[in-house]
Amino acid sequence: MVSNRGINGQLRWIIAKENPPSIAHVGLAAIAAVVSYLIAHLFRLPEAYWAPMSTLIVMQLTFSTALPIAAQYIAGTAVGAAVGAATDTYFHTSIWAFGAAVVVVGLLCVALRVERSAFRYASITLVIVMLVPRSTSARLVALHRFFEVTIGIAVGLALFAIWQKIDLRVSVKARHAASAG
Repeated sequence: MVSNRGINGQLRWIIAKENPPSIAHVGLAAIAAVVSYLIAHLFRLPEAYWAPMSTLIVMQLTFSTALPIAAQYIAGTAVGAAVGAATDTYFHTSIWAFGAAVVVVGLLCVALRVERSAFRYASITLVIVMLVPRSTSARLVALHRFFEVTIGIAVGLALFAIWQKIDLRVSVKARHAASAG
């Protein structure tokens, strides 16, 4: 039989110590994901599901950490999309060109002095642009991917910022009422 101490020790990696989700945060994330999908769909982006994915990634952070990570995500996506489109245009379906493109993306990220997370996003975008079979050109796929991600991030950050202001006002009113009461 497992003791409570053993269970608690195993759950220490799961139980939130800082920044657990709240019901309000869950609702806001759902609204933001739907809004970003609808905007991407409105622009007729073929893989509009990338917008809510990007929204949900950004909204899983605290607002103070979301903005710099969002900037890294956009920068990485842009680098990966550009390198992927260029490489696929000149070396279509070559796995060796893909490998070389990963190196080029990495070297660009080193030269730009971006965070490692930007390299991760750039590499993921490169894979999507170059290796996912599609009937359209890699340039168009790269452009769509960049806009899908950017829409998702922008919507997530905008709703996150609005929520922060609302939450701050509610907290101030609650403190004021408690001190006056």
